[in-house]
Amino acid sequence: MTGEGAPSLADLTTFKVGGPIGDYRRAATREELVGLLAEHPMPGGASGRDVLVLGGGSNLLVADEGFTGTVIHVRTRGITVTPDGPGRALVRVEAGMTWDDVVARTLEEGLSGLEALSGVPGSAGATPVQNVGAYGTEVATRITTVHVWDRQAGAELELSGSECEFAYRDSLFKRTARALGQPRYIVLDVEFALDVSDGSAPVAYAELARTLGVRIGERASAQAVRHAVLRLRAGKGMVLDKNDPDTYSAGSFFTNPIIEPSAVPDGAPTWPVDGGLVKSSAAWLIDHAGFAKGFGIDPSVASLSTKHTLALTNRGSATASDLIELARVVRAGVRDAYGIDLRPEPDLIGCRL
Repeated sequence: MTGEGAPSLADLTTFKVGGPIGDYRRAATREELVGLLAEHPMPGGASGRDVLVLGGGSNLLVADEGFTGTVIHVRTRGITVTPDGPGRALVRVEAGMTWDDVVARTLEEGLSGLEALSGVPGSAGATPVQNVGAYGTEVATRITTVHVWDRQAGAELELSGSECEFAYRDSLFKRTARALGQPRYIVLDVEFALDVSDGSAPVAYAELARTLGVRIGERASAQAVRHAVLRLRAGKGMVLDKNDPDTYSAGSFFTNPIIEPSAVPDGAPTWPVDGGLVKSSAAWLIDHAGFAKGFGIDPSVASLSTKHTLALTNRGSATASDLIELARVVRAGVRDAYGIDLRPEPDLIGCRL
């Protein structure tokens, strides 16, 4: 679809910015999605991105000029639950399913393991690409297989969880797209292994444990964990609300930096990671570099969230250029203060920091 009646990218992203679309295609079924992907094979060489595959639009910042190629909007639906031995079930989810609906459905089915990921915006197909995580849980710990369309081979491919090469907010899918300048693997569906239990997975995040009144490593009701996470996320502007500009964002804009222990500023929180490195808090660095909640070059246009320093927000009239300018100021301030380069978490389409 092009011309009058075609949506703009501002209509399809949680940032509510982004220009026109060259050719808009909507895939409501798996067959439609595979057919559209087959029509758009991987061009030879790094000739630039010609296809943008869009789910919930929650992890994108798209240029004001828009996207001149084809946007394939994945709206596929379907969840299948299959018993897999005592105390375990496999849940296969089509890529276009709204993620929070998936979490809610698993709890309705008496399954636990995803409850700490309640309220995360976007679609199920994006979760393995980003290795989505929150409140001490990552999807990598629950994914058994991912079915993808390989644009280079022109065929479907099944990958095990280990073959997805998950890392912190990273995966084979994301690294390949970075290297090629466009996506090679498009997620068709994801399968999760969950526990048959009304009790949650062990609570692994201190703030969540305090809210629930349990110790780290203890369990609670899975539904109680979901409700607590939704309250915590809402308090930080991390649950979509059309009446709250703090949610006109892509969630956390910068990833927590993984650095040498010697590079950690005094007082900054850390968590150990592999290789003798530590992960520190991007939000702490931003705040202590002098950027308070609500900071903006023109706060009426674009600012840090008034609830959480890690989110950049569109106050209602921002452009992609406004948000990029704000991100550059914040990143430079952290670099000047601490010598640490923050990296953006969302995909930047047609723009860069």
